[in-house]
Amino acid sequence: MSSARKRTGLVFFPAFDWSISPSHPEREERLLYTQDQVFEEGLLDCDGVIEYKPGLATAEDINRAHICVPDALSVVTESHLISAGGAITAAENVLTGRVDNAFALVRPPGHHAMLVVHGARGFCNVNIEAIMIEHIRSRFGPKRIAVVDTDCHHGDGTQDIYWNDPDTLCISLHQDGRTLYPGSGFADEFGGPNALGATVNIPLPPRTGDEGFLMALERVILPILEEFKPDLVINSAGQDNHYTDPITNMRFTAQGYALLNERLAPHIAVLEGGYSIEQALPYVNVGIILAMAGLDYSHVREPDYDPADFRQPPEITRAVAEETERVMKLWKNRAGLKANLIGSARYVKRRKAVYYDTDGISEQQEETVRVCDDCGGLVMIESSADTGRRIFAVILPGRCCPVCRQNGEMFFERTNRGKYDRVYFQDRERDLFLTK
Repeated sequence: MSSARKRTGLVFFPAFDWSISPSHPEREERLLYTQDQVFEEGLLDCDGVIEYKPGLATAEDINRAHICVPDALSVVTESHLISAGGAITAAENVLTGRVDNAFALVRPPGHHAMLVVHGARGFCNVNIEAIMIEHIRSRFGPKRIAVVDTDCHHGDGTQDIYWNDPDTLCISLHQDGRTLYPGSGFADEFGGPNALGATVNIPLPPRTGDEGFLMALERVILPILEEFKPDLVINSAGQDNHYTDPITNMRFTAQGYALLNERLAPHIAVLEGGYSIEQALPYVNVGIILAMAGLDYSHVREPDYDPADFRQPPEITRAVAEETERVMKLWKNRAGLKANLIGSARYVKRRKAVYYDTDGISEQQEETVRVCDDCGGLVMIESSADTGRRIFAVILPGRCCPVCRQNGEMFFERTNRGKYDRVYFQDRERDLFLTK
């Protein structure tokens, strides 16, 4: 095995003791076959590919990214703390220069976990990438960060957490929400009033193959990244776009995934979905690892792979081209959207209903954002669930301006606890989390 051109860190955590049910698609075998393939390929014997053991995230780590009801440790198991800790371990090794990039092959996944957490939805309890991102900022200072979510399902949780953050670019590349859970992720979901354009969605038609994914990468993702100029690029690396996945309808291949990661060149990749345990995950993960390490991945092929079977139909190519054009038009016009959409409003409200399909919980939420030209804006959330819990949260952004800070501290101090089960104060700039 030749030496890697890039030092690449790997973190494995199969979570042997955690599953939704023994036959559920999100189970430990998702990583066991990948580990076997990594050993069989001799990747850990390659000079420059280094395995690290996952750390353990804390309640403090979770509270930087979430408002958990009633508290952080009540909505997770130890496996979730190790999964998030594995992502943090990957980030620590990249940010301290021990490796050039890193891949956290961990479970349980997290990209459907939103800012407020009443329970589990889409197999996710807490958002692994967001916990990692906020840890990076608390340890290494303010960063402009881009998350490119390549899971087949829209990364709605990551989008929700960073909806009002102009310093976090969330790009989600996924199967059209009209055809797949969670039914969101359309091009006009474009970010909060002070962060328009920091949310980018690219919904793709079912049966999109390598050609369509790479077209979206070249025509949308890479140009936007070049203009945004992030300090870090994170791949939320879902692998359920694969042609053998049992719960989706796409046609991506291991070679396509490897090429996408070579061109995207993420600093950190974090495993999300992907449920074709034997036919896809070992090959896709090995391809991604080789691409990140700068090693030859041309030999990585699924046993049944025949390029002739995966030619993308012309109508799919046309649909992807039209969608990428629509997304880029929105992106280029983002500066004028604020005045057109918001006008002279001082506060903007967003109401939404959230269903926690894994736990069967329904939530009603109202988010109020202060319109601000100087920061992401003060955010206040009133949330009630059919569990009987009702909460209020005040959230101050990173790089918070004095006016938003003054207003946020005042609202937290004056909010009557008697009306709610709990009142939360999350200060992302000063790394402070309070409850009453």
